[in-house]
Amino acid sequence: MKKKISKYLDLESDIEDYDRIHETIERDINFKGTNLWILSFAIIVASVGLNMNSTAVVIGAMLISPLMGPINGMGYSIATYNFPLFRRAFNNFVFAVGASLLASTLYFAISPVSTAYSELLARTSPTIYDVVIALFGGLAGIVAISSRFKGNVIPGVAIATALMPPLCTAGYGLATGQFTYFFGAFYLFMINTVYIAISSIVISQILKFPIRTVVEDAQKKRINRWITIVIIFTLIPSIYFGYELVQRERFNENAGRFVRSVGVFEGNYLLNQEINPANKTIRLTYGGSMITDGQRSMIAKRARDFFILDTQLQIEQGFSFANERENINEIDKLKGEINRLTMLLSRKDSYNDSLQTRMALGKQLLQEIKPLYPQIVSCSYAETRVYNDKSSKFETIALVVFETDKTVVANADKTRINNWLKRRLNTEAVKSYFDT
Repeated sequence: MKKKISKYLDLESDIEDYDRIHETIERDINFKGTNLWILSFAIIVASVGLNMNSTAVVIGAMLISPLMGPINGMGYSIATYNFPLFRRAFNNFVFAVGASLLASTLYFAISPVSTAYSELLARTSPTIYDVVIALFGGLAGIVAISSRFKGNVIPGVAIATALMPPLCTAGYGLATGQFTYFFGAFYLFMINTVYIAISSIVISQILKFPIRTVVEDAQKKRINRWITIVIIFTLIPSIYFGYELVQRERFNENAGRFVRSVGVFEGNYLLNQEINPANKTIRLTYGGSMITDGQRSMIAKRARDFFILDTQLQIEQGFSFANERENINEIDKLKGEINRLTMLLSRKDSYNDSLQTRMALGKQLLQEIKPLYPQIVSCSYAETRVYNDKSSKFETIALVVFETDKTVVANADKTRINNWLKRRLNTEAVKSYFDT
């Protein structure tokens, strides 16, 4: 039984050649040539996606971003105690981060759209859940790099760990002077970086990647001590933020149940509610009979039944039936305004209908005149204004243009057609033209 289980869980049977893994990680570390251009494109794509609040574009930036290369390189080099490789990976990582921050900051500084949409805000409050995502996403990534059967794991890891969007969000914070956004987004990026690197260290040691340098035991202990310190310093704040997230969600749930329970309260109807978990405030606006101080106290006491403690409860009176005469006057005013707006809309609809009818008038004229003058093949109708230099007034005339099949219409026929148009259109201001 143990052999069967170990066979299913065995990683070493599918592992790639160690030298080839080393070459892959070493190649992905460098930011020059192809990787540098891809990094530049990913920065712009991510910044535009965040600016336009486009989830699809942000996901595209995650897929094309090559930032995981130096992060995996740092983890792999620490696990194999390859310090020259670590320095190269770290230097390339710092270069990539600096270039991304600079480019995104410049983009958001010149962008005319400065609103922080949901795609931006989602990357400003990291929690312990982001640690879990980065850790297991990084584990999947380094396992895929080490395996001969990589499949589509790497793109999925790029989407899950989301390295580029937090960097661009940090650039947005710098460009707009909102440093809480910068620190929150950059902390999320550091969480992803540290725990992807930790994942690389763990898998590299599990798979027993060969150590290519001579390392003393004291140096190994010192490295492990620094790894522990980095893990603790990135983990503790995320635990606190995760706790805050859970508390906010719990407050929202309890407050929602409480609000539903007081939707109708002794002749008063809840018109509006505002729940703010950050400040722990609930604002209720009622309509109906005038709310008394006793009723306010009863509503506040009911909040305790839903475990809403240390909450600032604001109960306001909206619409009241206490003064019926004033309410009737207000209702009459509203009815009058509604009638006025309805009449304006009706006039507007009539005007639009008349415009549609006039636009189709050329077709009707063609259908009516075609049996009498078969040589006419098309007809267009328009109304225009005629101005002259002797008066500031203008004259509206109907303009009709006929096109014939290269057959010349006699002048007598033109006169008859023009007279027919005056009767048909019920106006003397008609001009007709014939085009062969």
